[in-house]
Amino acid sequence: MTYLRRVFMMTLTILLSNSHSVESFTTPLTTKPLSQTKGTIMGLFNKENNDSVSRNTSLQKKSNIANNNPNVFSVATASAFVAWSLFSGAALADGQTSKFKLPPIDYSDPNRCVLKSSSIGQANAARDKLYDLRACNIPEQKAVGYDLSGVITTKTDLRKSNFQDAQFSKAYLHDSIFDDSDFSNAIVDRASFRGSSLRGALFVNTVLTGTSFEESNLENTDFSDAYMGDFDSRSLCKNPTLQGTNPVTGVDTRASAGCK
Repeated sequence: MTYLRRVFMMTLTILLSNSHSVESFTTPLTTKPLSQTKGTIMGLFNKENNDSVSRNTSLQKKSNIANNNPNVFSVATASAFVAWSLFSGAALADGQTSKFKLPPIDYSDPNRCVLKSSSIGQANAARDKLYDLRACNIPEQKAVGYDLSGVITTKTDLRKSNFQDAQFSKAYLHDSIFDDSDFSNAIVDRASFRGSSLRGALFVNTVLTGTSFEESNLENTDFSDAYMGDFDSRSLCKNPTLQGTNPVTGVDTRASAGCK
């Protein structure tokens, strides 16, 4: 918090000392014209910058000005929020929170275990109802180009399935079997494969930003040209099962993920 407070105050100081920044990013929120407001602020600045006033006192007065001026305060608040976003820790993949609870399985739906591509076309897993494939035994699926965002699998068998060019944004893929499945060119962002078996799976040229493979079996997988952040890559390399050779491509598993 101390660090963020410093970032906030530094941002506020820069904005207040540069009239162009205020004029470019704010609009009048009071009845006074912007030019008059800016003139008032700069006049106070000139007064503060007397040789007898210390730097700390000047900074405190600038903070008081921000509290009385909605224009400057709104910009400084937004800037501080951006700083928080940039310097805060990495976010967890969806489904990685410690208290994640799922509703009971609806076994009354006869079509519950059928793969269906979303027609909404959104990357935030928006659907008209829960997409639940838990406890489904549906291997060797052909789902090329399917939008499966937001899908939930637990104890699900999807081995040897073709998911090329598919989308799995925010998918909950825990404790399931994806052995020998092909995720090449797919978008699997912010997903979680916790506890799942992915032996021999292909993630060639796959987007894996924010995706977790914690406690999953990655033996003989191929991550060639997969896109992931530095934090995701370091986490992946810590998986002890990341070893072997993919039977389809012949590529070394650990080398394909860029791990030493």
